[in-house]
Amino acid sequence: MEKVATLKVITRGTPNQLGYSFPPEWYPHAATWMSWPRPEAASFPDRYEHVVPNICRIIKEISKRETVNILVENYNYEVIVLRTLKEHKVPTNNVQCYHIKTNESWCRDHGPAFVLRKGLRGKTEAAVVDWVFNAWGQKYDGWDDDDAVPTEIAELLDLPVFYPKIVMEGGAVDFNGKGTVLTTESVLLNSNRNPLLKEWEVERYLKEYYGQKHVVWLDDGIQGDDTDGHVDDLSRFVNDNTIVTIVEHDKSDANFEPLQENLKRLNGARDQDGKPFHIVELPTPGIVEVDRQRLPASYANFYFVNGAILMPTFRKKKTDKKAIDILQSLCPKHEVIGVDCTDLIWGLGAIHCFTQQQPKF
Repeated sequence: MEKVATLKVITRGTPNQLGYSFPPEWYPHAATWMSWPRPEAASFPDRYEHVVPNICRIIKEISKRETVNILVENYNYEVIVLRTLKEHKVPTNNVQCYHIKTNESWCRDHGPAFVLRKGLRGKTEAAVVDWVFNAWGQKYDGWDDDDAVPTEIAELLDLPVFYPKIVMEGGAVDFNGKGTVLTTESVLLNSNRNPLLKEWEVERYLKEYYGQKHVVWLDDGIQGDDTDGHVDDLSRFVNDNTIVTIVEHDKSDANFEPLQENLKRLNGARDQDGKPFHIVELPTPGIVEVDRQRLPASYANFYFVNGAILMPTFRKKKTDKKAIDILQSLCPKHEVIGVDCTDLIWGLGAIHCFTQQQPKF
C-alpha cells in the first residue's frame, strides 16, 4: 500500500502538555510493525538465509493474535516476502506490506512511537512521536531511510506528528503505564547521541514527549550489544510495579558486575508515587557466540502481543525453560511462548528489537 494522507505536524505543545502518553506494551495492540531485512544490509552479513526462518516463526506467532504490518522497499519485495511467508507455512491473511524503504530491520528503534490521549466523548486519539535516529550513535553507514520511517507511517495512518529533534531509540526505554520510564545512562547520556544535553534535559524530553512523570536510570548494558546498552536487553516492566531484570551469577563472566550494578539500582529505585518496585531476577543464557563473537543474547528481549509474550530462546534448555517459567508465573493472563532466536541474535537483536507495537485507538 502507498501513502494516501497529508502530514499533520504539531508545533505548539508537547505530548505531555496536550494530554498524550506512551502506553505500556501490554496495552491492547491494533498491530505490530516490522521492517523486512535486506540481504545486503549490515545486520546479517553472510547469514541472511539462516535468519529468514526465524523471522517467519515470529510473524506466524504474532499474526495469530494481531495484524502484522511489514515495511518493504517496493512491490517486488512485497511479492518475495509474501511468497517466503507462504513457503514457511505462515498464513498471510493477517499480514500487510507497506512500501517504505529502510536501511536495517530493527523497527523497535526506527519505528514510530505511538502516544495516546482521551479526546472528545471519551474517544482515544493517537499521535506519532518522530525522534531522530542516527544508527545507534553513527555506528553504521546510512540511516536516512530508517530515520524517515515514523513520519511515513504517520502519513499512512493520517496521524499528527511531534518532532522532539533529539536522538532516541525505542529499545532504550520501557514503560509501566503509570508514569515511569526505565532507561540507561550508557545510551541516553552517551556523547554519540545528544552530546549537548545534560541528564536533567534528557529527562525533560522523556517526560514531555513520552508523557511520563518519572525516570529510573540504570547503568550499562551487556557484552556484544552494539547499542551501548539498550534497556530492553536488561530490565523490563511486566506490570505497573514489577520489573524483571537479567542477572549473571558467574563472577568470571564479563556481564556479572554491570548486571549486579543494575540490580542494586533497581532495588533502591522508586516509582512515580515513591513506592518500591517488585524486582524479579531472570537468568542469562550464558555465553552465546558465533564465529567467536559474543552476542547480546538476553531473555529480557521479549515482546508482549495480544494474549501472549514471545520470549527469545537460545538452545540453552535449562535456562530457556527457567526464564519462560518465571515470566509465565508473573503474567498468568498471557501465554509465554519461546521462540528460538539463535540465528536472529547474529544481527545483535532479538524479538523486541525487531518489533514495534501500534496500540488500539
